[in-house]
Amino acid sequence: MRKLILFTLIVLLSIPSFAQFENLPPSCGSLIGGGFGMNWIDGKPYYSFSLRPEFSLGNWGLGLDLRFDIDANGNLRKENFNEMSDYLSIIRYIRYGEKGDPLYAKLGALDYYTLGHGSIMYNYNNSPSYDARKIGLVFDVDFGNFGFESIYSKFAEAGVVGLRGYVRPLKFTDAGSIPIIGDMEVGATYAGDFNKYAGVISGYYNASTNQVVKTDDKGSMDIVGADIGFPLFAFDLAKLQYYVDYAKIINFGSGVSTGLLFTFSGLGLVSGSVKLERRFNGKNYIPAYFNSMYEIQRFQFTNSGSGTTPVTSKAQQLEAATDPANGYFGSLFINVLGAFNIVGSYERLDKNPTSGIFHAQTEIAPNNLPFIFDAGYDKTNITSEKDLFTLDDRSYLYAELGYKPYPFLIVSMVYNWTFTPVRDANNNIIDYKPQRRVEPRVSLVFPFGCGG
Repeated sequence: MRKLILFTLIVLLSIPSFAQFENLPPSCGSLIGGGFGMNWIDGKPYYSFSLRPEFSLGNWGLGLDLRFDIDANGNLRKENFNEMSDYLSIIRYIRYGEKGDPLYAKLGALDYYTLGHGSIMYNYNNSPSYDARKIGLVFDVDFGNFGFESIYSKFAEAGVVGLRGYVRPLKFTDAGSIPIIGDMEVGATYAGDFNKYAGVISGYYNASTNQVVKTDDKGSMDIVGADIGFPLFAFDLAKLQYYVDYAKIINFGSGVSTGLLFTFSGLGLVSGSVKLERRFNGKNYIPAYFNSMYEIQRFQFTNSGSGTTPVTSKAQQLEAATDPANGYFGSLFINVLGAFNIVGSYERLDKNPTSGIFHAQTEIAPNNLPFIFDAGYDKTNITSEKDLFTLDDRSYLYAELGYKPYPFLIVSMVYNWTFTPVRDANNNIIDYKPQRRVEPRVSLVFPFGCGG
């Protein structure tokens, strides 16, 4: 039954979508949203109350997320507010602009951030767990002739950082005024993870002391890269770019990615992009190392409750990748009338049957119909189509299906397959385990700041 439900959700993820609260009329800048209901977390019921206001003024945006889960005895769930980042994460985001604008900045939860063409960092998510939400920062600036993209994943603790600088060298010469070739771009990237478990190759968890013992640790994980992009043609309605990326994981291997990026726009009616990429991977190399599930896969172990348990890690996978395996990657984005969206991507290595990675998103909230549907799904290490439709420690799923009896009232069911942190004796997060959350929800939404 669960596989059937998941199959239905993935099919829905691949259909056109609407922005639930972002598609307010231009004169409407803000809304106050909140809800209440029951929340079953791993089968245990909680009374749930939330307040989710969003404010927008020009290019600026602010979103808050205040949530309380209270058990049957009237006690606040411990994981809601047990570390400083939980209090800071009440500010869900502060942003200026959008990704791709000349100036884009966002502080808060970072969902699906990509550096450059994505050969080093693709769809990175800094907060895959509701119980360990993090505050990070992205800051991108495009000056025309040159620019940079940057990310800092977590304040107050060591984590992932990334910086890509790029230049359009022909813009500094007379050739810069030549159509198409003047937009040639050359970039260089550094990304690293300074978490203390980022480079663990081997070790074990000691249940008697509730501590992890590292027996082989490479330290921080550092990756450098270079890229170049050549426009093949550029018209008002369509553009095609050919690009080549090189990436080197320090103390490990390297790889090259080459592909085509086609973007199109049809008189404001249809726009989107299609990317097809071939990856040539050396040994001890994993493309798009920092991906949507990286925070979960960085370091894991099976807590047996007694004795010692070996650990697994992303660095361990890297060490074991001694047989070079090339692969393919493809992504698709389509927008119709500024409201209908399709987002998805898939990648797989030729010789590795467990290397499939799938991503899809959708949000459906038509103004003229009384229902909403909002969902996102990620799955890594896919072995087959059957494996795609199972939920386990390689999956992340969010789905909300609701009915609007009135424009300001939403009655919905929310399902989350997410993760909860496992902590050591010093309250440090040393692992994540899957968590299922089911929440019947009643939400009130009141837009304000709208012109008459």
